[in-house]
Amino acid sequence: MNKPHIFRTPGGEELVVMAREEYEELQDVAVAATRARDLAEGREELLASDEVDALLHAPTPLVFWRKKRGLTQTALAADIGVSQNFLSDMERGKAIGDVVLYAKLARRLDVSIEDLVPDNEEQAR
Repeated sequence: MNKPHIFRTPGGEELVVMAREEYEELQDVAVAATRARDLAEGREELLASDEVDALLHAPTPLVFWRKKRGLTQTALAADIGVSQNFLSDMERGKAIGDVVLYAKLARRLDVSIEDLVPDNEEQAR
């Protein structure tokens, strides 16, 4: 590891110059530390291998997360203010809600909106 160089700007701000490779290693360490903290504090959730398999084979991520949270379509639909039929259509990829609806779903299921978006075009249809 090369020694970083510290410079002071005319305004008094200290700047550090280091090799790009070392900077990228520091970024990786910071990301890993943040992820570990988020896991420890319950802000991030890990899935077991059987859950990953279930997520990958679910018709849409919404189906997986609803079931993982132990909710029925009827209960989730009532919680977010849509009909059970519309939620069913969303789960089968036959209907797509607006961003406000996905935000409600994400909050209720305690996931990010991105976790509810299908990975491929086939699931999105």
